[in-house]
Amino acid sequence: MYLKYLLAFLILFSVKTNSQIVEDSKNFRAADSLLKEPSFSVHKDNYFLTGVPINTAITRNTADVKYQVSFKLRLNSKPLWGGFFPYLMYTQKAFWDIYASSKPFSEINFNPGVALVRPFYLKGGRLTYGTVSLEHESNGRDSIYSRTWNMLAFSLKSQISPRWVVGLRGWIPIVDKEDNPYLTQYVGYGEASATYQIQPGRWSADVLFRKGSGVIKYGSLQTQVNWRPYKNENYYLTLQWFVGYTESLIDYQEHRSMVRIGFTIKPENMGIF
Repeated sequence: MYLKYLLAFLILFSVKTNSQIVEDSKNFRAADSLLKEPSFSVHKDNYFLTGVPINTAITRNTADVKYQVSFKLRLNSKPLWGGFFPYLMYTQKAFWDIYASSKPFSEINFNPGVALVRPFYLKGGRLTYGTVSLEHESNGRDSIYSRTWNMLAFSLKSQISPRWVVGLRGWIPIVDKEDNPYLTQYVGYGEASATYQIQPGRWSADVLFRKGSGVIKYGSLQTQVNWRPYKNENYYLTLQWFVGYTESLIDYQEHRSMVRIGFTIKPENMGIF
């Protein structure tokens, strides 16, 4: 089963491109897209959102705050062999029951990883990133509350037009099935993403679809609309809807539907995946 995802990635990565794929280092124009940002930068969206469920009663215990902190560190200003740039990545996502009486954190998920990123241009000058990453994700707890898995992931992300950025990502999950039964069915083996600039510099929309291993079961869909109040500031007001499984690891078998609103800090550029 894993072989088909690896094969699909290799086929996509070998799609006929401009000569950028084989250009020497002096003419490696695609590398500028990574080098023009600081070595330490935003990785995934950083956000602070509060919201309520739409598939169950709204109470002090079902409304919550979800926030995420995510950054990456480019380890080298010159590409390695093959034009790859090495990165360290870290993402932390937390669920805070801020409306409950004691205001506990119901879950914190930790996601460190390392990645090799290869920038290149597809025909028509479409900037694309091919990425191979090794990642760990867990909630840092033990006993029956422990949730943990690892992945070897492959992704392609491309700016196919001035307004559209699309991405495909597949992974080989490595899961301790004794502690996390059926987790693979819920995290699945891949995801697809898209961002559309409704009004460039002001309004944008994001979609992230993760497919579980079932034919029609499991998986998740996250959509959001972002409004940038000031063009010179990199933060947005965000309205987000999540429906499906594995929003948090602790309740990966629980189906959720949440609407949240808050603010988001996005990567300055396209983002590596």
